[in-house]
Amino acid sequence: MSDLERAAAAIREGALVVYPTETVYGLGADALDPDAVERVFEAKGRDRSNPVSLAAPSVPAALEHVRASDRERRFMATFLPGPVTVLCRRREDVPDVLTAGRDRVGVRVPDHEAALALCERADRPITATSANVSGRPSVRRPDDLDPEVREASAVVLDGGETAGTESTVVDVSEGTIHRRGAQAGEIERWLEREG
Repeated sequence: MSDLERAAAAIREGALVVYPTETVYGLGADALDPDAVERVFEAKGRDRSNPVSLAAPSVPAALEHVRASDRERRFMATFLPGPVTVLCRRREDVPDVLTAGRDRVGVRVPDHEAALALCERADRPITATSANVSGRPSVRRPDDLDPEVREASAVVLDGGETAGTESTVVDVSEGTIHRRGAQAGEIERWLEREG
């Protein structure tokens, strides 16, 4: 069984997986399984009031779990896959623990072959949060993983060194950038033009 198949199986079983993206390494679990999401918070030492995004293999796959306006769909068609997190209204299958009880969830479609393949093979959305203990630097190489995250993970997918720039987090409905990262200038221009 390949590392990718092992990782996908681990996610289906509720375990955690470290995976590469076009930004930094991510910590993946079944985003629709509250217990698996809880394990992500535990491994990261993350405050439960700080929501976690979900990753899907495509925009249509993501839309199965969120309700997106026409403007949000246009934005997603323009920027995804890519280093962008789009906040959308969640559907009922997205658990409260993932969104910290909020009605919106961050959506990622990573522009990275291994990340997309993992989402596809796991056959469910996975958590899209950096694979580090909260407050510590994001991880660009598996060798730099925090021991707590490595020990909590069933599989570490090695994709070499990643680019290291965080995704830009955008609330298209409000035309707001919550975190500036990759492509922030381009996103700003789109929001102004399409406003």
